Amino acid sequence: MRSILCMLFVLFALTGYSQEPGKEKPRKSLLKSIEQKAKEKAKKAPITSYKIFTLAKDTTYVDTSLTIKKEYEYNYLRKDIFGLLPFLNEGHTYTTLDFGLNKFNPFPEMGYKGKHFNYEEADQMKYYNVATPLTDLYFKTVMEQGQSLDAFLTLNTSEQFNFSLSYKGVRSLGKYINQLSSNGNFRFTTSYHTKTRRYVINGHFTGQDFLNGENGGITTLEDFEGKNADFKQRPRLEVYLKDAKSVLKGKRYFINHTFRVNPSNGANNLYISHQFNYESKFFEYLQPTISSTIGDRTINHFGNTYSTSQVKDQLRYNKMYNKVGAIYENKALGSFRFSLDDFRYNYYYGTIIFLENQPIPSALSDKINNFSAEYEYRKNKWKGHLSYTNSITKQSLINIEGKLAYRFNPKNEIDFTYQNTSKLPDNVYNLHQSSFVAYNWFNNFKNEKINTIQANANTQWATASLQISNFDNFLYFSDDSANDSIQLISPKQYNNSIQYLSLKVNKEIKFWKLALDNTLLYQQVSQEDDIVNVPKIVARNTLYFSDYFFTRALYLQTGVTFNYFTKHYANGFNPILSDFFVQNQQEIGDFANLDFFINARIRQTRIFLKAEHFNSAMSSRNEFYSAPNYPYRDFIVRFGLVWNFFQ
Repeated sequence: MRSILCMLFVLFALTGYSQEPGKEKPRKSLLKSIEQKAKEKAKKAPITSYKIFTLAKDTTYVDTSLTIKKEYEYNYLRKDIFGLLPFLNEGHTYTTLDFGLNKFNPFPEMGYKGKHFNYEEADQMKYYNVATPLTDLYFKTVMEQGQSLDAFLTLNTSEQFNFSLSYKGVRSLGKYINQLSSNGNFRFTTSYHTKTRRYVINGHFTGQDFLNGENGGITTLEDFEGKNADFKQRPRLEVYLKDAKSVLKGKRYFINHTFRVNPSNGANNLYISHQFNYESKFFEYLQPTISSTIGDRTINHFGNTYSTSQVKDQLRYNKMYNKVGAIYENKALGSFRFSLDDFRYNYYYGTIIFLENQPIPSALSDKINNFSAEYEYRKNKWKGHLSYTNSITKQSLINIEGKLAYRFNPKNEIDFTYQNTSKLPDNVYNLHQSSFVAYNWFNNFKNEKINTIQANANTQWATASLQISNFDNFLYFSDDSANDSIQLISPKQYNNSIQYLSLKVNKEIKFWKLALDNTLLYQQVSQEDDIVNVPKIVARNTLYFSDYFFTRALYLQTGVTFNYFTKHYANGFNPILSDFFVQNQQEIGDFANLDFFINARIRQTRIFLKAEHFNSAMSSRNEFYSAPNYPYRDFIVRFGLVWNFFQ
């Protein structure tokens, strides 16, 4: 935080130094004139002058409207989470119902994916260019004793320079034993370009930390599912872990900049580009009490341990990425980019462990260099991108991606995407150390091979998405224990192919002031063994009413959302690895989840009130779960707002 404040001080100091100092204080009338001009500018600035863009050059605008999409995006992740099933408490992990949401990076990543749903990656960062200072405030109540807040501010000190500051935090005690969430995301972004746009730079800094109480789920499902009114008070339900917790912390420094060699922007341009990314992470799993109690039994939920007092597993990870390239741009043909990159990482523990005479090393580290070629075309109604990446060092890394989009008009667009990846295994599959004996391994897995074809159609009548994927050498975690109360997890590599198909369709039907928004996902997996387990059907249907009131000063939306997915052997969650594992003991699903909401908009303020899962209060049995042994959320009323200021 100190480094960010110093950076801001220097930037403002430079801005102030570049102006010629006045010999006398400006008169009050002059100050009033400046303030008046600023106010007039704010009134005249159209919404299109408040731009949001990414490094991929996708540009959108600030949207203060109230639509059904805003209702779907009003959650901790600030995006539509169709296909993700949240855990019991706000700020914890999610069960992935839509397998197509999984993205595969050819580089070896840290792992611990269950901790990364809330972690903002470099390619998810957004940059801004605004006519006047813009503030966005998000607030939402949580399950118990806490709140969720996201505060954002961005401004342009000139037409060329912008910066933004934001912090998202959540603290929620939860309804069950040992379920605390205490998370924070600090983000700083900056953008600058010269007047002729000869030099352009975008950069950001993030500091993120996530602390979760890990209770391991409830021990006795009958107590939760039965009719005994005593267990309606959720703290009375026994859990496996009463004092365990996991922590993930991360910091990232990122810069992406380009320089045009030719002084003026012409029909042919040559650019030099550079991207720098340094990121460090720290993960800790702490379990002071090793034994768990189930009725009158005492067990070790994760098997035998080397420690007799407490478990304190710690992992550190850092990576540095540099990419240097040259871009040739022709206004008629498109742009061609050729680049070299350097990727280095260190993944390390503090000790060396000997397990059955096999040494488990303390660290993994590597240096990977790649050559890549890219072609991009944007003209009229066509937009295309093709990239090829191949390693020039000893590692076998290949990534081929292609995307082609055609826009008939603002309401109708189709695109096709293809990806062929030879992915290096994530580090957690090859090396893991723990005080629990069964959670120590050292492997040398082969690359995962992934082929995916996807087609999307966004039309004025409906939207549809088709995905077909093939996986070879698929990596996963399996449960090796025959006892339901014990979790002995280890990594495996599947030697056969897995074929995955999904079709998602969305259609909204409007009549008078009523609307019915429907989203349906169909999934099918072809495999010899049950490795990728997904629900065949995932559905969301929202019936809502909307209208203006009080001489159009208030816009109101109210309705009911129905969520459903078919029963399947969902992956279990393991807090030591903070990841999910394949299991075939407990099915979840086949339950309806009904939410009632009332939303309103007054100018740039949107107010949200929701009764979540209200039908659970009317059910005679509780059979709703987010994951095996992890119940889904009970009926709860939550409210909040999103408030935009255009200053």
